[in-house]
Amino acid sequence: MPRGHDARPPRPRRIQREPLSRLEIVPAEQIHLVRHGEVFNPQGVLYGRLPGYGLSSLGQEMAQFAADDLLARSRPVTALVASPLQRTQQSAEPIGRAFDLEAALDDRVIEPENRFEGKRMSGPDSALLDVRNWAFLINPWEPSWGEPFGSIARRMLLAMDDAWNAADGGDVVIVSHQLPIWMVHRRVAGKSLAHDPRRRRCALSSITTFERRRATGAGSNSNSGTDWVEVGYRDPAAGLSVNATDVGAV
Repeated sequence: MPRGHDARPPRPRRIQREPLSRLEIVPAEQIHLVRHGEVFNPQGVLYGRLPGYGLSSLGQEMAQFAADDLLARSRPVTALVASPLQRTQQSAEPIGRAFDLEAALDDRVIEPENRFEGKRMSGPDSALLDVRNWAFLINPWEPSWGEPFGSIARRMLLAMDDAWNAADGGDVVIVSHQLPIWMVHRRVAGKSLAHDPRRRRCALSSITTFERRRATGAGSNSNSGTDWVEVGYRDPAAGLSVNATDVGAV
């Protein structure tokens, strides 16, 4: 049964766009990394890439709030990309409806692999209390329990580069997951990729926005002569998050 929340304001009017000819194709203007909404996870396990974990009713509302926020910006969105997992495809659906787009699936923006998939990470039966799992915790800076942070950042930035260069003008939306989006944030900001997972600023159905700027130094984060620069972060579903019982993977 859907959980209660304040009445949603009227949705913005759909943007009407004229299609661009191939001769008019220009690079995208902004790229928005959208996290999926809350997942239905009554067992409270770390689901990672496991199949069958779709959005809860609250998560569907969150995804709609993200779509409404993007539409209210009055910016044309000409490309939509999503991770192939169920929760991200479902979160992309209201965005696709808002901008008359089909989501292209890209494995490079998927949730990282994790050795604790299917296990509970808190409570008396937490996998962290099982001595058989301690060998996976020896290096939290890589991390030793899953895909290295550097690998996540590289594949995400490559996917962003390709989506940006292929867009027919306008903006690009990529629906992904918390850790991949956070790795882009830290790499673009020039910070160490190792971090405390409890301090990630990437809420459910949040939107982190980037633009291209001409590269100015040796530490460029792309190979195109331009750098990614973060220009905005919004949490349109913040009012719903107080009711969330599942906040995603580690």
